[in-house]
Amino acid sequence: MSLEIKVPSVGESISEVTVAKWFKNNGDQVEMDEVICELESDKATFEVSAEIAGTLKIIAKDGEVVEIGGSLCLINPSDTAEENKSVTNHEINPSEIAPVSNGKVISMHVPSVGESISEVTISNWSRKSGDQVVLDEVIAEIESDKATFELTAEASGRLEIIANNGDTIEIGALICRIEVGEVKQQPEVVTSEASLNTGADARGYAAGHAAPAAAKILAEKGISAASVIGTGKEGRITKEDAMNAQKSQTKAPQVDALTTPTPVSENTASGHGVREEQRKKMSPLRKTVAKRLVGVKNETAMLTTFNEVNMQPIMDLRQKYKESFKAKYEVGLGFMSFFTKACCMALQEWPAVNAKIDGDEIVYSNFCDISIAVSAPKGLVVPVIRNAEAMSFDQIEKEVVRLAMKARENKLSIPEMTGGTFTITNGGIFGSMLSTPIINAPQSAILGMHNIVERPVVENGQVVVRPIMYLALSYDHRIIDGRESVSFLIRVKQLLEDPSRLLLGI
Repeated sequence: MSLEIKVPSVGESISEVTVAKWFKNNGDQVEMDEVICELESDKATFEVSAEIAGTLKIIAKDGEVVEIGGSLCLINPSDTAEENKSVTNHEINPSEIAPVSNGKVISMHVPSVGESISEVTISNWSRKSGDQVVLDEVIAEIESDKATFELTAEASGRLEIIANNGDTIEIGALICRIEVGEVKQQPEVVTSEASLNTGADARGYAAGHAAPAAAKILAEKGISAASVIGTGKEGRITKEDAMNAQKSQTKAPQVDALTTPTPVSENTASGHGVREEQRKKMSPLRKTVAKRLVGVKNETAMLTTFNEVNMQPIMDLRQKYKESFKAKYEVGLGFMSFFTKACCMALQEWPAVNAKIDGDEIVYSNFCDISIAVSAPKGLVVPVIRNAEAMSFDQIEKEVVRLAMKARENKLSIPEMTGGTFTITNGGIFGSMLSTPIINAPQSAILGMHNIVERPVVENGQVVVRPIMYLALSYDHRIIDGRESVSFLIRVKQLLEDPSRLLLGI
């Protein structure tokens, strides 16, 4: 009986594909899993493999557009294939080979990892093509512009890798295949006395294999995974194992795999010291940040207005109550709670600053989801404090600490970084005196905090020294006028210089 091969689903937004090329002719004999044709969509290219061995009958010609689920070809099982299958069953004992295949091949596609994410980058494969994998085993790590995710095997069997390390592929694209079969563990070969002492024979299939996070730590420290004993499931090396190993191992000089040193001539080195250049591939996060920032500059009418704030009242209030505040709420009283509360009150009075453009419409929000810019190991991330207008000072401080810790540990989820109606960024912690922050699209405004410096100011006709901070508000002039932007910043200044207004709501 002929088997009909149909166009597979290759992504939620793709409804049709084009037959780019047939690798076999009509009437040719094909083998199971042999690539027989190539399909193209408006986003990516995909390969189609024969599901059985037999004679090929092509239905959709080269260049023909076929809908998802449409017929591509028929494969008539050949007598030769059946004979070969029969001979194989008689001559080979399935118990003598590691994988016992049932002929089924599962194609794994890039899963959806967030509404705004359209592509990911293959960061690291934990297994090689041809390796045996088990169900739910972590086989790869993929990165998006916002977070890192682990890819687990959807079945047990032999792995065939389609997308290699460093490849950037669309959501829904084919990433690997697994030839389903029972995975039987091969006996380990002990090659030295040292391996006996490590207890490697007692560990499972994952012995000596590092989890993606652990592999990165070991690579950065120049430590071989073979020299680390894993405490995870089946002997896998966990992140904690890698962290502990780096303390006891001697760090060996190692060149980053993505870094290419430029050769230096002896004359240059001897006369002027070592002159080197290094090239490092941009991370997906860095590439997306660059793309978004350039897009904001090109697509918005961005202006920045400035003002200065006397921080003395807030500093006095913190000095007076910081110990009792921490004793009661178990969190420190920082500046972010004051700035967040002040911005929420000002946003409710000037709703255009809290709005965004969606096509031909302006969307006004009656809630304040405040995005907080945090410097993380992989770059700048912006987690969101939801409904900050309804939070107390201690709730805001606890949420800031929680989100900042998760950001620095690369554990932020997509929902925690999605949305936001207004952003606060604090360049002052790095010593910035003044800057013009770039809007975090699709938001329409961002407040920049800076360092606090004692400066002479005039109060009641007298020159006095006060701790002053410069504030910068960058805004989209398409929906925020000068009156609204300046009035918003003055209101924030007023609330910060008289914190009692924050408590009384006036």
